[in-house]
Amino acid sequence: MTALERRSVSSLALLYSFRMLGLFMVLPLLSLYAADLPDATPSLIGLALGAYGLTQAILQIPLGWLSDQIGRKPVIVGGLLLFLLGS
Repeated sequence: MTALERRSVSSLALLYSFRMLGLFMVLPLLSLYAADLPDATPSLIGLALGAYGLTQAILQIPLGWLSDQIGRKPVIVGGLLLFLLGS
């Protein structure tokens, strides 16, 4: 692996780590916060918490195929932009 490849992989790993850290710091608190909402039921809270994992499971293979077709960088940039919009 060249120095440029190592730097690219390290940058992507750091970005992904921050993304996961931010997500998993919020998820445990989300259930506590949601329990105080007036119309929140345990089912709706579980659905809200499970939506992330379900979406990732459904889109992982199609987005992998898309990255094979158009390249990794556009898919990664698109995913990060979508993540920013959702945050």
